[in-house]
Amino acid sequence: MREIADVLICHLPSAICTKSMGMTDPIADLLTRIRNGNTAGKTSVDIPFSKIKAEVARILKEEGFIQDYIRSDTRTLQVQLKYAENGKRVISEIKRISKPGCRVYCATNEIPKVLNGLGIAIVSTSKGVLTDKAARQEKVGGEVLCTVW
Repeated sequence: MREIADVLICHLPSAICTKSMGMTDPIADLLTRIRNGNTAGKTSVDIPFSKIKAEVARILKEEGFIQDYIRSDTRTLQVQLKYAENGKRVISEIKRISKPGCRVYCATNEIPKVLNGLGIAIVSTSKGVLTDKAARQEKVGGEVLCTVW
């Protein structure tokens, strides 16, 4: 009987549907929203909030790839995109490296240099989320989340 009720609930309009699937890769969602907003020329994009997304946004701001990020409410992170004076995008490419189906871990001496140092790799380490350069300085390895240039 319960199975029939679950099927009926899922066929109702989404506004009243009580069941929802979780996101399988929230970091990829963040990167895709930034990439799509950048391509469309948007000034900002809204992203569901999580601590890891806020840390990735912090690094992107520190490295000059985005203008700013704001936690607009308890569930939303607003990322303000950055463009050059001539209107060209600051982020040429933003790419997910470690994926849920294939994690990529690197030791300190194996952390990749992106475009010979012109881009960055964002690495999740035991000391927090760091850039590739900071991870080498701290002498820690970790999971390579993404590359940006």
